Amino acid sequence: MADPQARTFVYADMMYDGVSRHGQPHALIGVAEGRIVTVHGDVPQNDVPSNALRVPIVMPGFLDLQINGAGDVQFNFDLTISGLETMVAASALGGATHIFPTFTTAPNSDYRRAIEVVAEAVAIGVPGIAGLHLEGPFISRHRPGIHQKDFIRPLRQSDVDLLCEAAAKIPLLVTLAPEEQPPHMLQQLQQAGVTLFAGHTEATFEDMTRAAQSGVTGGTHLFNAMSQMTPREPGAVGAVLGGGAFYAGIVADGHHVHPHNLNLAVRALPDHLCLVTDAMQTMNGRSQEMTLYGRRIRLKHGRLTGDDGTLGGAHLTMANAVQTLVQHTVASLGDAAKFASANPAQAVGLQHIYGQLKPGLSASMSLLSTELDCLGILRDGRCHLFGQSVPKGFARGQSADLSPLAGCSKASHHATESG
Repeated sequence: MADPQARTFVYADMMYDGVSRHGQPHALIGVAEGRIVTVHGDVPQNDVPSNALRVPIVMPGFLDLQINGAGDVQFNFDLTISGLETMVAASALGGATHIFPTFTTAPNSDYRRAIEVVAEAVAIGVPGIAGLHLEGPFISRHRPGIHQKDFIRPLRQSDVDLLCEAAAKIPLLVTLAPEEQPPHMLQQLQQAGVTLFAGHTEATFEDMTRAAQSGVTGGTHLFNAMSQMTPREPGAVGAVLGGGAFYAGIVADGHHVHPHNLNLAVRALPDHLCLVTDAMQTMNGRSQEMTLYGRRIRLKHGRLTGDDGTLGGAHLTMANAVQTLVQHTVASLGDAAKFASANPAQAVGLQHIYGQLKPGLSASMSLLSTELDCLGILRDGRCHLFGQSVPKGFARGQSADLSPLAGCSKASHHATESG
């Protein structure tokens, strides 16, 4: 069964490929030069190469589209290559193979530096950086969440020009309040390849309909910091759940979204729901509190809040989110793999690289125990195992990727975000 193309192999008791709701038992995945070259199911033990990496569960590598910080690094305040490397390493401990570091609302055009450092990281090949998410400052002052109101503002043409230029260099996701922006600017951004999500928005259903026509394709942290559904006004929530046109990030941490609403989203958005962490620096870090532009945020019982009780980011990993989803909703493990990998990749136009376990795509995989804890990852063919040695034949990930986090606490199963 071993294909002569493959140099190394992963053998899983159960594989979830990012497409099917159901798993494939006894799956053998062949890897060469950072790509998947073969995938076979029902492989007898006797046909498994002796050097294969054996794991209970394998899923496509988790792609986190919204991560504000991790490993004691908050992206807004550590706009460096080393900061990004630490965030990648900390998120990997929770199963994420690739991330969109997220820069939240800041003064003026401070987001320029976020663009510059992520563009530099992509250009020099920093592992795990798949793109950039700008959450603000182009949001609504009526739905700020933990964001500083004084920094919120609408798009200007100079912003549009800068964002269009950035999108030519890196995958770029921008969260904004569409009702606050001129439609022609949204259209310019969409045509330049910027992915637009509605978030921190007071948009009506009609606003969301117009936004979709102008290029908005998703919603950020569904149910949180957006106009709610009422009998005669669906709002942003109703538009996302009922329209079929929008992707939706969701924070499955037990704090942001009631389990019933989480289940509703699973049922309504099988091809568009995206698990995100919305994690802050506490995720797989040592810090218990932080200050975000003058607002203190503290971690207590797995929940991050400001002094006024406003949710202030999430203490959550992607593996935690998968656990919460399958425990509290009708989602199968196959669904969870799709929500954590395939749907996010599709949402930002990276489905030709990530999101499924099939020949030709990146050999990026999340390796899980039967309890859905993360045992390690493959990222573009390079192996990172937590607490184990890498099998002979596998390219080992750079030791610097993980060593700074030795002994760090695990993010709790329950979590939080800046709604």
